[in-house]
Amino acid sequence: MQYTPDDHVFAICAYKESEFLETCVLSLRQQSIPARMIMCTATPNDHISAIAEKYDIPLFINRGPHGIAEDWNFAMACAKGRLMTLAHQDDVYDPDYLRRMLAAVNGAKRPLIAFSDYYEVRNGEKVYSDRDRLLKIKEIALIPLRPRIFQSSVWMRRRVLSTCDPICCPSVTFVRENLPEAVFESHFRSCLDWQAWEKLSRLPGSFCYVHEPLMGHRIHAGSATTEIIGDDLGRSSEDLEMYEKFWPKPIARLINRFYAAGQKSNALK
Repeated sequence: MQYTPDDHVFAICAYKESEFLETCVLSLRQQSIPARMIMCTATPNDHISAIAEKYDIPLFINRGPHGIAEDWNFAMACAKGRLMTLAHQDDVYDPDYLRRMLAAVNGAKRPLIAFSDYYEVRNGEKVYSDRDRLLKIKEIALIPLRPRIFQSSVWMRRRVLSTCDPICCPSVTFVRENLPEAVFESHFRSCLDWQAWEKLSRLPGSFCYVHEPLMGHRIHAGSATTEIIGDDLGRSSEDLEMYEKFWPKPIARLINRFYAAGQKSNALK
């Protein structure tokens, strides 16, 4: 059975009063094929409610345990679709994002996730991998997954993930029926998406990779990415724990030292 636009839901994760939330919504409304949306938040306020009402987007409020993992799992549970994408409030999606994700999952026998390359949005400007060291490292790390035959290889997926976390979470479309009910675990703060890919990489199925930047991840002073990277000690310890899932400890420490240097490019310039 082929997946259709009706099978997919964008779950917009809204937090406090982001000035970029409406821009995210507009990018989803401008998809080249019809896109369904919901909005989820653990910090209800008039700003979020007004935008949800303006664009007639169902709004779900998480009144249970809070945290990034809990909020993302809540959003996934609220998205009643066979496919879903966690759209982070500060990010934007190119018009062909959904069309290309549908084509990717429909081309696989048992898709687990589909994802694309991404660019960064800094001070309103799009920054691609040819101008950013970390984006280039991630693009290179994903080269083994370009051939479709390797996307279903557990061994190859784990080799890719053993070098860094090259998969941008908001670029991912999840195939719900082939995944566990709770994808994210609260043990991590900065690496919870990397931990999720590591867990999913063990499952039978495909990581459908589209080698094209189809969404923009915004970097700004108030973003969660900037805040987490600013916590050098916490970030480094989590990265090391992830590397130790793939490598002996001495090698894990060496790789972690190299990757930590690359992360500094995510700091605001």
